[in-house]
Amino acid sequence: MHTLTIVDFLVRLATGVACGALIGVERQWRARMAGLRTNALVAAGATLFVLYSTAVGDSGSPTRVASYVVSGIGFLGGGVILRDGAGVRGLNTAATLWCSAAVGVLAASGRLEFAVLGTLAVLAVHLVLRPAGRLLDRAPASGSDPDAAVHATVHVVCERRAETHIRALLLQALTASDLTPLSLRARRDTEDTTGIRASVTVSGDLAQALEQVIARLSLEPDVRDLHWHLDESEVAPEQRALA
Repeated sequence: MHTLTIVDFLVRLATGVACGALIGVERQWRARMAGLRTNALVAAGATLFVLYSTAVGDSGSPTRVASYVVSGIGFLGGGVILRDGAGVRGLNTAATLWCSAAVGVLAASGRLEFAVLGTLAVLAVHLVLRPAGRLLDRAPASGSDPDAAVHATVHVVCERRAETHIRALLLQALTASDLTPLSLRARRDTEDTTGIRASVTVSGDLAQALEQVIARLSLEPDVRDLHWHLDESEVAPEQRALA
Protein backbone atom coordinates (compact mmCIF):
# COMPACT_ATOMS: atom_id res chain seq x y z
CA MET A 1 0.00 0.00 0.00
CA HIS A 2 1.38 3.39 -0.99
CA THR A 3 1.98 5.73 1.96
CA LEU A 4 1.22 9.39 1.40
CA THR A 5 4.38 11.35 2.15
CA ILE A 6 4.58 15.02 3.04
CA VAL A 7 6.10 15.77 -0.37
CA ASP A 8 3.24 13.97 -2.15
CA PHE A 9 0.74 15.83 0.02
CA LEU A 10 2.25 19.23 -0.75
CA VAL A 11 2.63 18.57 -4.49
CA ARG A 12 -0.98 17.41 -4.87
CA LEU A 13 -2.34 20.23 -2.72
CA ALA A 14 -0.30 22.84 -4.60
CA THR A 15 -1.49 21.46 -7.94
CA GLY A 16 -5.12 21.52 -6.84
CA VAL A 17 -4.91 25.08 -5.53
CA ALA A 18 -3.01 26.27 -8.64
CA CYS A 19 -5.58 24.74 -11.00
CA GLY A 20 -8.45 26.29 -9.03
CA ALA A 21 -6.70 29.65 -8.97
CA LEU A 22 -6.10 29.52 -12.72
CA ILE A 23 -9.80 28.98 -13.31
CA GLY A 24 -10.55 31.77 -10.82
CA VAL A 25 -8.30 34.26 -12.63
CA GLU A 26 -10.55 34.15 -15.69
CA ARG A 27 -13.66 34.51 -13.52
CA GLN A 28 -12.13 37.44 -11.60
CA TRP A 29 -11.19 39.16 -14.86
CA ARG A 30 -14.80 38.82 -16.00
CA ALA A 31 -15.92 40.39 -12.68
CA ARG A 32 -18.03 37.37 -11.72
CA MET A 33 -19.28 36.62 -8.22
CA ALA A 34 -16.92 33.68 -7.62
CA GLY A 35 -13.42 34.74 -8.59
CA LEU A 36 -9.81 33.89 -7.83
CA ARG A 37 -10.02 33.11 -4.11
CA THR A 38 -13.35 31.30 -4.25
CA ASN A 39 -12.33 28.88 -6.98
CA ALA A 40 -8.93 28.33 -5.36
CA LEU A 41 -10.58 27.58 -2.00
CA VAL A 42 -13.10 25.20 -3.58
CA ALA A 43 -10.28 23.30 -5.31
CA ALA A 44 -8.21 23.33 -2.10
CA GLY A 45 -11.12 21.98 -0.05
CA ALA A 46 -11.85 19.18 -2.50
CA THR A 47 -8.15 18.30 -2.60
CA LEU A 48 -7.82 18.23 1.19
CA PHE A 49 -10.88 16.04 1.71
CA VAL A 50 -9.65 13.42 -0.73
CA LEU A 51 -6.09 13.67 0.62
CA TYR A 52 -7.40 12.97 4.10
CA SER A 53 -9.08 9.79 2.96
CA THR A 54 -5.85 8.75 1.22
CA ALA A 55 -3.75 9.55 4.29
CA VAL A 56 -5.80 7.33 6.61
CA GLY A 57 -5.11 4.37 4.30
CA ASP A 58 -8.66 3.31 3.41
CA SER A 59 -8.44 2.21 -0.24
CA GLY A 60 -12.17 2.65 -0.87
CA SER A 61 -12.54 5.91 1.05
CA PRO A 62 -11.23 8.38 -1.62
CA THR A 63 -14.01 7.39 -4.03
CA ARG A 64 -16.69 7.83 -1.37
CA VAL A 65 -15.23 11.18 -0.25
CA ALA A 66 -15.13 12.38 -3.87
CA SER A 67 -18.86 11.65 -4.21
CA TYR A 68 -19.53 13.62 -1.01
CA VAL A 69 -17.49 16.53 -2.41
CA VAL A 70 -19.71 16.58 -5.50
CA SER A 71 -22.82 16.75 -3.29
CA GLY A 72 -21.34 19.47 -1.09
CA ILE A 73 -20.39 21.65 -4.05
CA GLY A 74 -24.01 21.38 -5.21
CA PHE A 75 -25.13 23.26 -2.09
CA LEU A 76 -22.38 25.86 -2.54
CA GLY A 77 -23.26 26.35 -6.20
CA GLY A 78 -26.91 26.85 -5.32
CA GLY A 79 -25.92 29.91 -3.29
CA VAL A 80 -24.61 31.78 -6.34
CA ILE A 81 -27.64 31.12 -8.57
CA LEU A 82 -30.01 34.11 -8.49
CA ARG A 83 -33.35 34.72 -10.14
CA ASP A 84 -33.29 37.73 -12.47
CA GLY A 85 -36.78 38.51 -13.74
CA ALA A 86 -37.95 35.62 -15.88
CA GLY A 87 -34.46 34.09 -16.02
CA VAL A 88 -31.66 33.12 -13.68
CA ARG A 89 -28.07 34.30 -13.21
CA GLY A 90 -25.08 32.47 -11.81
CA LEU A 91 -25.44 29.11 -13.55
CA ASN A 92 -22.02 29.45 -15.22
CA THR A 93 -20.47 30.44 -11.89
CA ALA A 94 -21.99 27.43 -10.13
CA ALA A 95 -20.82 25.10 -12.90
CA THR A 96 -17.32 26.61 -12.69
CA LEU A 97 -17.16 25.95 -8.93
CA TRP A 98 -18.18 22.36 -9.63
CA CYS A 99 -15.35 22.05 -12.15
CA SER A 100 -12.86 23.56 -9.69
CA ALA A 101 -13.80 20.88 -7.19
CA ALA A 102 -13.36 18.23 -9.88
CA VAL A 103 -9.80 19.32 -10.71
CA GLY A 104 -9.06 19.36 -6.98
CA VAL A 105 -10.22 15.74 -6.70
CA LEU A 106 -8.04 14.77 -9.66
CA ALA A 107 -5.01 16.48 -8.14
CA ALA A 108 -5.59 14.79 -4.78
CA SER A 109 -5.79 11.38 -6.43
CA GLY A 110 -2.32 11.90 -7.89
CA ARG A 111 -3.49 12.40 -11.49
CA LEU A 112 -1.75 15.75 -11.76
CA GLU A 113 -1.60 15.75 -15.56
CA PHE A 114 -5.33 15.04 -15.72
CA ALA A 115 -6.00 17.91 -13.30
CA VAL A 116 -4.05 20.28 -15.56
CA LEU A 117 -5.87 19.03 -18.66
CA GLY A 118 -9.21 19.48 -16.89
CA THR A 119 -8.26 23.05 -15.97
CA LEU A 120 -7.35 23.84 -19.56
CA ALA A 121 -10.66 22.39 -20.71
CA VAL A 122 -12.62 24.64 -18.32
CA LEU A 123 -10.67 27.70 -19.47
CA ALA A 124 -11.26 26.75 -23.11
CA VAL A 125 -15.00 26.55 -22.49
CA HIS A 126 -15.02 30.06 -21.03
CA LEU A 127 -12.66 31.67 -23.53
CA VAL A 128 -13.66 29.91 -26.76
CA LEU A 129 -17.31 28.98 -26.33
CA ARG A 130 -18.30 32.30 -24.76
CA PRO A 131 -18.00 34.30 -28.03
CA ALA A 132 -19.60 31.39 -29.91
CA GLY A 133 -22.54 31.42 -27.52
CA ARG A 134 -23.01 35.15 -28.03
CA LEU A 135 -23.06 34.68 -31.78
CA LEU A 136 -25.73 32.00 -31.50
CA ASP A 137 -27.69 34.07 -28.99
CA ARG A 138 -28.09 37.10 -31.25
CA ALA A 139 -31.65 37.04 -32.54
CA PRO A 140 -32.57 40.16 -34.57
CA ALA A 141 -35.71 41.89 -33.38
CA SER A 142 -38.24 42.92 -36.02
CA GLY A 143 -37.18 46.16 -37.70
CA SER A 144 -33.97 46.51 -35.70
CA ASP A 145 -30.32 45.77 -36.21
CA PRO A 146 -28.86 43.80 -33.26
CA ASP A 147 -25.34 44.86 -34.18
CA ALA A 148 -26.15 48.59 -34.25
CA ALA A 149 -23.98 50.34 -31.67
CA VAL A 150 -25.57 52.80 -29.26
CA HIS A 151 -23.98 55.17 -26.78
CA ALA A 152 -24.81 55.12 -23.09
CA THR A 153 -23.46 56.73 -19.94
CA VAL A 154 -22.83 55.09 -16.57
CA HIS A 155 -22.95 57.38 -13.50
CA VAL A 156 -21.32 56.44 -10.21
CA VAL A 157 -21.19 58.50 -7.00
CA CYS A 158 -18.72 57.11 -4.49
CA GLU A 159 -16.74 58.04 -1.40
CA ARG A 160 -13.88 60.36 -2.30
CA ARG A 161 -11.31 58.16 -0.57
CA ALA A 162 -12.34 55.18 -2.76
CA GLU A 163 -12.28 57.08 -6.08
CA THR A 164 -9.24 55.31 -7.51
CA HIS A 165 -10.54 51.86 -6.54
CA ILE A 166 -14.04 52.44 -7.92
CA ARG A 167 -12.71 53.93 -11.16
CA ALA A 168 -10.49 50.89 -11.73
CA LEU A 169 -13.36 48.57 -10.85
CA LEU A 170 -15.67 50.35 -13.28
CA LEU A 171 -13.19 49.97 -16.14
CA GLN A 172 -12.70 46.31 -15.27
CA ALA A 173 -16.46 45.67 -15.22
CA LEU A 174 -16.91 47.44 -18.57
CA THR A 175 -14.13 45.37 -20.12
CA ALA A 176 -15.58 42.16 -18.68
CA SER A 177 -18.93 42.97 -20.34
CA ASP A 178 -17.17 43.64 -23.68
CA LEU A 179 -18.13 47.32 -23.61
CA THR A 180 -15.98 49.95 -25.31
CA PRO A 181 -15.29 52.98 -23.07
CA LEU A 182 -15.29 56.26 -24.98
CA SER A 183 -14.49 58.57 -22.08
CA LEU A 184 -14.16 58.56 -18.31
CA ARG A 185 -14.61 61.66 -16.14
CA ALA A 186 -14.31 62.15 -12.39
CA ARG A 187 -15.70 65.22 -10.63
CA ARG A 188 -15.60 66.14 -6.95
CA ASP A 189 -19.26 66.65 -6.05
CA THR A 190 -18.77 67.40 -2.34
CA GLU A 191 -15.96 67.19 0.19
CA ASP A 192 -16.75 63.51 0.75
CA THR A 193 -18.00 62.23 -2.62
CA THR A 194 -16.81 61.98 -6.20
CA GLY A 195 -18.96 61.54 -9.30
CA ILE A 196 -17.59 59.26 -12.03
CA ARG A 197 -19.14 59.23 -15.50
CA ALA A 198 -18.20 56.72 -18.18
CA SER A 199 -19.46 56.93 -21.76
CA VAL A 200 -19.56 53.58 -23.54
CA THR A 201 -20.50 52.04 -26.87
CA VAL A 202 -22.85 49.06 -26.62
CA SER A 203 -23.67 46.50 -29.31
CA GLY A 204 -26.37 43.88 -28.86
CA ASP A 205 -28.41 43.59 -25.66
CA LEU A 206 -27.99 47.02 -24.05
CA ALA A 207 -29.80 46.31 -20.77
CA GLN A 208 -28.06 43.01 -20.10
CA ALA A 209 -24.58 44.38 -20.73
CA LEU A 210 -25.01 47.44 -18.53
CA GLU A 211 -26.92 45.67 -15.77
CA GLN A 212 -23.94 43.35 -15.30
CA VAL A 213 -21.78 46.41 -14.69
CA ILE A 214 -24.32 47.88 -12.28
CA ALA A 215 -24.66 44.59 -10.42
CA ARG A 216 -20.87 44.34 -9.95
CA LEU A 217 -20.40 47.90 -8.69
CA SER A 218 -23.48 47.79 -6.44
CA LEU A 219 -21.64 45.29 -4.22
CA GLU A 220 -19.11 47.96 -3.25
CA PRO A 221 -19.90 49.61 0.13
CA ASP A 222 -18.30 52.92 -0.96
CA VAL A 223 -20.75 53.43 -3.84
CA ARG A 224 -23.57 55.84 -2.92
CA ASP A 225 -25.42 56.16 -6.21
CA LEU A 226 -25.29 54.16 -9.42
CA HIS A 227 -27.31 54.35 -12.64
CA TRP A 228 -27.05 54.40 -16.43
CA HIS A 229 -28.96 56.00 -19.29
CA LEU A 230 -28.88 56.26 -23.06
CA ASP A 231 -27.25 59.34 -24.48
CA GLU A 232 -29.66 61.99 -25.73
CA SER A 233 -28.83 61.32 -29.38
CA GLU A 234 -29.82 57.66 -29.01
CA VAL A 235 -33.35 58.41 -27.78
CA ALA A 236 -36.05 58.53 -30.44
CA PRO A 237 -37.54 62.01 -31.09
CA GLU A 238 -41.01 60.88 -30.05
CA GLN A 239 -39.61 59.61 -26.72
CA ARG A 240 -37.87 62.94 -26.06
CA ALA A 241 -41.13 64.76 -26.77
CA LEU A 242 -42.92 62.70 -24.15
CA ALA A 243 -40.19 63.17 -21.54
